[in-house]
Amino acid sequence: MEQRPSAQQRRDLMYGEHDLSSLTLFSGSFINYGYWGELPDRPITVEERTESQAELYRQVVARLEPAPGEELLELGCGLGVGAALTAAETGAAVTGLDRSDDQLERAAEVNRTALTELGGRLSFRKGAVTEIPAPDASFDAVYSVEMLQHVDDLVQVVAEVHRVLRPGGRFAAATFFAPGLEGASHIAEMIETVGDRIDVIHLVGDFESDLREGGLREVRVQSIGERVWHGFDRWISQTEYRDSWGRNWLKCYENGWIDYYLLTGRR
Repeated sequence: MEQRPSAQQRRDLMYGEHDLSSLTLFSGSFINYGYWGELPDRPITVEERTESQAELYRQVVARLEPAPGEELLELGCGLGVGAALTAAETGAAVTGLDRSDDQLERAAEVNRTALTELGGRLSFRKGAVTEIPAPDASFDAVYSVEMLQHVDDLVQVVAEVHRVLRPGGRFAAATFFAPGLEGASHIAEMIETVGDRIDVIHLVGDFESDLREGGLREVRVQSIGERVWHGFDRWISQTEYRDSWGRNWLKCYENGWIDYYLLTGRR
C-alpha cells in the first residue's frame, strides 16, 4: 500500500512544485490573505489585491520599528517580495529564510533587480524555522508573515527566535489562530487544509504563553481579523474559487472559531 505523504511533505509540495503563488487567490508574488482598508463598491483590482498583501507586511514590520542598517530575519520568506519590500522601505538588511529550494530559486529570479539595487541589504538562505542556520545573537529583529500555521512545534520556533535575537531584539508575527477550543472540529471539517493538517490551528493563548516562557518580554497580542477576513473573502468571490471551501474562512471567523492576530515581543 502506498504511504500517504506527511503533512510537511504536502506543505513542501504546495509551496514547491505546485507554486502556490501562481493561484489567483494571490498576486504580485505574495502569498498571504492581505490587510485591507475600506473595500470599494466595485470589483477589487489585482493592484489592490497586491497592495493588501504588501500592507500586511508593513503592519508586521512597523511593530519592529527597524532602523536603517539593522539586520532582520524573515521566517518562511517564500518568493521574497516581502523581504525585498521591507529592505527597500526601512533601510534595514533583510535575510529571507525558507526551507524550499524551489521557493529560493523563484525568490532569486523575482528579486533579481532588488538584489542588485539594494546593495547587499537583501539575501536569501535555506533553512528550517525550527533550526535556524545562524549563530546566536545574529539579528536585531525577526518576523514572519502567515507562516507559523505551517509549523507543528511553535515552542522550538520561539527557542530559535530567542537564540538568534540580540539582547533587546524584537519579534513580530502575523497569522491565524483559534481564540479558544470551541469549533475545532468544525474548522477541520470546513477548511480542507486544516483537515489535511497543512494548516495547524494553534490556540493564540498557547502561543502567547510560548513567547513568554521562551524568554520574550513585552508580549502583545492584537486581533486584526476585521482587516483580513472580509477583504480576502471579497477577493475570493471574484475568482474561480468563489464556490470553494476557501469561503469558509470568513464563516469560521464570524462564528468566533478563528481569528487573525499580530503578536509581538522583545528579547
